[in-house]
Amino acid sequence: MIPILWVFNDFALLVVRIVFGIIFIAHGLPKLRNIEATSQGFQAMGFAPGAFWARFIALLEVLGGGAMIVGVMVQPLAWLFAIEMLVTALKVNRKKGLVGGYEFDLILLAVAVLLGTLGAGKISLDQYLPVFLF
Repeated sequence: MIPILWVFNDFALLVVRIVFGIIFIAHGLPKLRNIEATSQGFQAMGFAPGAFWARFIALLEVLGGGAMIVGVMVQPLAWLFAIEMLVTALKVNRKKGLVGGYEFDLILLAVAVLLGTLGAGKISLDQYLPVFLF
């Protein structure tokens, strides 16, 4: 480790949170915009009831992505994202193989585990809100 770089830990977590949140918002908005097609897709993939899971995942991605950006409820949300990415990698994209299949799911899973264990860092609303839910 290079100790002089430790001063950038919180800035690095901020950058990771922002990029992570933007990616999930970008993937969640189309799901919300066409929720009926999303529901049918979830049902066809075996996630029953499709309407429930489509709405849950779309809202998790959009609202959770926004919360990640500002740093609210980062650890619990990160674990929800980790579960989502694990299920996506194993159930949806596993047969496609690593390249062109589940590699994106794996990197998002890794980032979710990182944020789930380290938290939001000091540059976040989690550090300044007097809410201790976890």
